Amino acid sequence: MNQTILITGASSGIGQATALYFAKNGWNVVATMRKFDKHSGLQNCQNVLVLKLDMEEPETFPSIIEESIERFGKIDVLLNNAGYGQHGLFEATTPEQIQKQFSVNLFGTMEITRAILPHFRARQSGTIITITSGVGRVTTPLVSVYAASKFALEGFFESLSFELASQNVLVKIIEPGSINTNFEQTTKRHFAKDDSLTTYRSYIKHTDIVFNEIYSGGSSSAIDVAKTIYEAATDRTNQLRYVVGEDLKTFLKIRNHNEDKDYMSTLRNIFAEK
Repeated sequence: MNQTILITGASSGIGQATALYFAKNGWNVVATMRKFDKHSGLQNCQNVLVLKLDMEEPETFPSIIEESIERFGKIDVLLNNAGYGQHGLFEATTPEQIQKQFSVNLFGTMEITRAILPHFRARQSGTIITITSGVGRVTTPLVSVYAASKFALEGFFESLSFELASQNVLVKIIEPGSINTNFEQTTKRHFAKDDSLTTYRSYIKHTDIVFNEIYSGGSSSAIDVAKTIYEAATDRTNQLRYVVGEDLKTFLKIRNHNEDKDYMSTLRNIFAEK
């Protein structure tokens, strides 16, 4: 029997690329998404089941998992990919925006994970893979709320990996750096602004310049991430973290090979107005 992966947020970007990559490699794929009008390329694959899933509707998760099992017999891998980036000044970010960021990125991911655990425990087998972000370990300016949701995911799944090892269930974390998808366009639409916060204007302009310099070295592609996810799903090791992108690897070296004061001094120097 072919293996089956259930993917959240499969309408575009990393999720869609991963769905197509696994399908081409002979896997059954459950491609879930909030809006059905964006699943181009997936509906033509015989081994792909497209289902509606909204991360803010956890009451629907058990039935989605049941339908997936009825179609393919079992689920071998859950890929927690759905999420978005709430960027912007913290002072300009409303409580409603903060709640939604955590509802989608953290709480929804927790609940879909909870929903699939009985199936994995019954089979004493399964793999949970979660897309976090480079800012889940190395933060930058203007992403405080988004980074908080990703830091939380990192801590949650690291802890969960110890529990689930007793059930023969593997936990994996994928940490992408800068990825060439529509993610940045989406974050710009959600960017928190408040025109009354005039004292930040020069700093925001400065950080835009810094980010452009950082990203000018090139980004990884969604297919690069999909290939790493495939590796994590098939290597059968207990490796927890997989890093995608040379830009992120550079920052992680600064964090991992220096004392905290030196790491913070380096990052502050990069982003401070000269």
